Formats: sequence, C-alpha cells, structure tokens
Amino acid sequence: MSEPETSGDPGPAEAQVATDRPPDHLCIDPNSPFYDEAALARGVGIRFKGRERDDVEEYCISENWIRAPVGKTRDRKGNLLTIRMTGAVEAYFLRPGEG
Repeated sequence: MSEPETSGDPGPAEAQVATDRPPDHLCIDPNSPFYDEAALARGVGIRFKGRERDDVEEYCISENWIRAPVGKTRDRKGNLLTIRMTGAVEAYFLRPGEG
C-alpha cells in the first residue's frame, strides 16, 4: 500500500501560524524606513535578555539589538535620547491577527 501523496505545502492555517511573527526590524518612528503601521496596530511585545521591555523604540532580531530611551532627556528636535543595547531579542505580537 502506498501513502497518499501530499504536496508538502502547508495549509492556510499552518501558513498563517508560521508567518505570524513580527518583522525582523521595526521602529515606532513614522519617518523610519522600518516603520510598519499594521504590526504596531497589533501591538508588539519585546523580551530583551529574558526581561519584558515596554520602552523599546526600535529593535532588530537578526542583529540582536534594541534602541531604548535614556531617562527623560530630549535632543534638539524634541525626541527622547536613545541608547542601543545588544543582547538576545525576542519579539511577539500581543494580539492575534485577523483572519
């Protein structure tokens, strides 16, 4: 007896789960090329070095860094001063996608 042939392609539900990850690089500044309105609308949680962070301005998973504000100091354009920190970065959506 032979097994039924399968195409090896994931079904719609499996494909959604596999691709339901936040972007590799995301920024909350609308002027940035890494700004993504749809991802930010769903909410993105960040775990940096095993600790939940809610003050992250920008992150990159593949390069293992986040950018977070330093106190309440602002630059001459009124933006918070940020520092880039390196370490293990995990990103996840806070709300499930539509579909």
